Amino acid sequence: MPNHTVTSFDDELKSVAGRVSEMGGLSEVMLTDAISSLIRMDKDLARRVIAQDKRVDALQFEVEEQAILIIARRQPVAQDLRDVIAAMRISNDLERVGDLAKNIAKRVIAIEGSFDSKKFALGVEHMSELAQEQLKAVLDAYANRDTDSAANVRERDDEVDALYTSIFRELLTYMMGDPRTINACTHLLFVAKNLERIGDHATNIAEIIHFELTGEELTSQRPKLDVLSQ
Repeated sequence: MPNHTVTSFDDELKSVAGRVSEMGGLSEVMLTDAISSLIRMDKDLARRVIAQDKRVDALQFEVEEQAILIIARRQPVAQDLRDVIAAMRISNDLERVGDLAKNIAKRVIAIEGSFDSKKFALGVEHMSELAQEQLKAVLDAYANRDTDSAANVRERDDEVDALYTSIFRELLTYMMGDPRTINACTHLLFVAKNLERIGDHATNIAEIIHFELTGEELTSQRPKLDVLSQ
């Protein structure tokens, strides 16, 4: 981040970036805890995840408020303007990640009856590990202003899609073989879809970072599996 003659301008830019990083850290924790609550069927932990979403929402509001004030007072241009706009755009993606983690936690609470979490949720757990890796990597790329790491996250987007396709088929097989699993497997399908969307948000953030640091939009088609054609 450039050093300005007015040091308070630097402080403002660092402050808004710091709030984005705080949002990212909280979103990571929410996702980890949401999956843990699913594997352990810990509904108390799921409720704590749901409660944390309010803090993510509040941080997004703070980021947008700060960014608007910076634009109004400092009238930034070039790199400074891209930094501010990137913070706003990334905070929006992270707010959606928080919502998706909250939705996973809500699914845990909604699952009824007996549920062999180790058997049915194994694929979802694997998918969550990949989504968590992608989220952490892109947040590190933002903190370190690293376009190469951001590009790597974008290139791995199809890995999450491939896992979603595999889990989709596996859970459908369980449901067709035993109607008693329909309730749990339906919720797991939604969990897997939420994880796939979290991967998409990580990719969005990677593209935002590239534009922030280079001033150029990525024009190549992002890697994407068409689940419906598989």
